[in-house]
Amino acid sequence: MNLRGPDYLEGLGQMGLVGEWAVDKIISLTLENLQLKQQLEQAQAANKKLDEQLEQWQRQAHRQAAPFRLSEDKRNPNPGRAGRKAGHPGSFRPKPDHIDDYIHVPLPSCPYCQAAVCQKRSLVQYIEEIPEIRPHVTELTTEEGWCQHCQRDIYSTHPLQTSRAAGAAAVQLGPRALALATELNKPKGLSMRKTVQILHDHFQLKLSPGGLALLVQRAAKRLAPQYEQMPMTLRQSSVVHADETSWWVGGPGWWLWVFATPQMTYYVVIQSRAGAVAQAVLGKDFAGTLVSDCLAIYDDLTERQQKCYSHHLKAVSEACQAHPQAGEGYLLQVQALLRTAILLKAFQEPTSQPRFELCLQNLQQQADALLDFPRTQVQEEKVRLRLDKQRDHLFTFLKQPEVPATNNLAERQLRPGVIARKISCGNKTPKGASAWACLNSVAVTCQQIGGSFIEVVIQAFRLPLSRAP
Repeated sequence: MNLRGPDYLEGLGQMGLVGEWAVDKIISLTLENLQLKQQLEQAQAANKKLDEQLEQWQRQAHRQAAPFRLSEDKRNPNPGRAGRKAGHPGSFRPKPDHIDDYIHVPLPSCPYCQAAVCQKRSLVQYIEEIPEIRPHVTELTTEEGWCQHCQRDIYSTHPLQTSRAAGAAAVQLGPRALALATELNKPKGLSMRKTVQILHDHFQLKLSPGGLALLVQRAAKRLAPQYEQMPMTLRQSSVVHADETSWWVGGPGWWLWVFATPQMTYYVVIQSRAGAVAQAVLGKDFAGTLVSDCLAIYDDLTERQQKCYSHHLKAVSEACQAHPQAGEGYLLQVQALLRTAILLKAFQEPTSQPRFELCLQNLQQQADALLDFPRTQVQEEKVRLRLDKQRDHLFTFLKQPEVPATNNLAERQLRPGVIARKISCGNKTPKGASAWACLNSVAVTCQQIGGSFIEVVIQAFRLPLSRAP
C-alpha cells in the first residue's frame, strides 16, 4: 500500500482514524497537487524550448562570422565530394606570354661528394614574381603665361597631371595611383583605412582616409558623364532586371536600387522605394521587358514583365510547410506547373516551334484551371491570389527567348552592395552615396564587358593637353 497515496487515506477512513470528509478533501488536494506538478513540468519544458529558440534567433540576428550560412534543416545530409567531378580536365597556371629574364643554374658536380654527374637533364620553370615596388617620382615643371591674342591665361599640361595645384598641394598622386586607390575602396570594397594602409605598406604611398574620401568624390565627378548616360542606354535594352534593398546614408530610410542587363549595371541610392524611381530610370515609354520580384511598385511600370520564379517557388514552399497536409493536392500541382515551365524553357531552342507552342498552350490551360476558382484552404488561396495577380506575366519568359525565368541577374549585382553595407553600414553623406553609386556602376559595367575600370579612371583623371582656365 502506498503510505502517501489515496489508498492509504481510504484505509484510515475505513478504520475510523480519519473522517470521511477529511479523506475526500485530502484525496482531492493530493490529486490537484499531482496535476499542478505535471502542468508545471510541462510548462518548464515548453519554457526551456522557447528559451533555446530565442537564444538561437538572437545568435542569428547578431551573427557576423557567417552571414550567408545555410540553416541545418536546409543542409544536404549526404553532400557530395568537394572539388571538381571525376574526369574534369586539370587546371594549372598557363605559360607566361613573355619572359623578362633568363637564368641557367648548372650542375657541374655532385654537391655532396663532388663526383662527376651523369645522365643530366634540364628542368624548366617559369617564376612569376612581383618586383619590389617603390613610387616612381617625377618632378614635373610646366609653364603658364598670357596670350595677347586670346586675352587669357594659358598653360602647358602633361598626361601625368591630375590637377594644376601647386604650393602646399604640389606633391600629388599620379593617375594610376589614384585609380588603384579608387578601385580598392569602391569595387573591391575595402574600407578607407584599409585602403590607405595597403597603399602605404605595399606601394609606399602616403594618403590619409580623409584625403581618400575627397579622391573618391573627385573620381565620381570625373566619371559622372558616363554614369548619367547609363539610363539612356537602359531604355534601349530589350530586357532590364530591377531590384532594391535598404541602405544607410547617415541613418536609415534610404534604398539602393539596381537596374541590370548582361552588358550594364546601374546603381541608384535614393531616399525612396516608390515606383517613381524605376520609372525615372527606365522612362515612361520603356518598350522592353522588366524582370523583377512581386513587389507591387513594379506592377504598373510597363506592360511586358516577368516575375521571378524563384520567389514564386519559395512562396509555394513556405505555403506547403504551413499546409495541414504538407501541400498535398493543390499546392503540389502549382509547384509542378512552375517547375514544368522552367523545364520547358531549357528545351525552347531545340524544340520545333509548333510543338513548343502546343506545350505552352497546355501549360496555360493548366494554369487557368488552377487559378480560376478560389480555394477554401488559407495557404492555397494565398498562393492562388499571388499567381492570379501575375497571370499575365506568368509565362513571359517562354514567349520571349531572351527573357529568363528568374531575377538572378539583379540579385547577383545587388550582392556586392549588400556586402558593402555589412562592412561599412552604407555611407555617411548623400555626396558619398552618389559617389558610391557612380563608381560601382562604372566598375561593374567594365567587368561585364571585359573592360578595365582602372584604365577608365586613369583616362578620367588625366588633364587635357591644353585648356583655358
